[in-house]
Amino acid sequence: FFSAEESGLIGSKYFTAHPTFPLETVEYMINFDMVGRLRDNRLQVSGTGTAREWDEVLDASIHDLNIKKDPAGVGPSDHTSFYYNNIPVLHVFTGTHEDYHKPSDDVEKINFKGMAKLAAMVYSITSRTTAYEKIEFQKTKSAEQKSTPRFSVTLGVIPDYLFAGPGLKIDGATEGRPAAKAGMKAGDIVVKIGDFTIDDIYAYMSALGAFKKGDSTTLVYLRDGKEIEASLTF
Repeated sequence: FFSAEESGLIGSKYFTAHPTFPLETVEYMINFDMVGRLRDNRLQVSGTGTAREWDEVLDASIHDLNIKKDPAGVGPSDHTSFYYNNIPVLHVFTGTHEDYHKPSDDVEKINFKGMAKLAAMVYSITSRTTAYEKIEFQKTKSAEQKSTPRFSVTLGVIPDYLFAGPGLKIDGATEGRPAAKAGMKAGDIVVKIGDFTIDDIYAYMSALGAFKKGDSTTLVYLRDGKEIEASLTF
């Protein structure tokens, strides 16, 4: 267990620099970060490109879970410290929500059965890896190659990071912000901002980079398959 992840992966960085046992003996690292809100059996597992065996391990069904795979070994959590030490990693994540980093994120909102299912999933993964003599580390390119565009405005939405696209599905819209004023609510899918087609979160951030505070444009989103167009001002 590592502390100070929010302050810059301080605990896991220290551990990998001062391990209590040789890192050469570590086959892989599995990171649980934000796993308390499993919904509709959907989750994301990052780091699937950090070992050539991961795809084979994860492609066979595990407890009816719908796994969105992300090959990147680098991300905003403790697995990154191990990836930089050439250790295969997996990061398990059940998505963001409206209570993220708020006092309202309380115990009654945790899906304990979902957490038990994720623990069983990791047991299955570790069982399957015994079929291999060694889990072979490999570097990934996706995270390092995708730069985050700079932008000064936002719609005020909570992205559904587990949505495979096309578009940007949202888990919520903050009251008083542009998306909420345009009528958006949880479950809607942004498909266009002005002249920009939104295929994924990266296209969304790139589109925001073209606007500044005070700009007005149009927003197109889907709700239950129906296209809705609205005006908005950042």
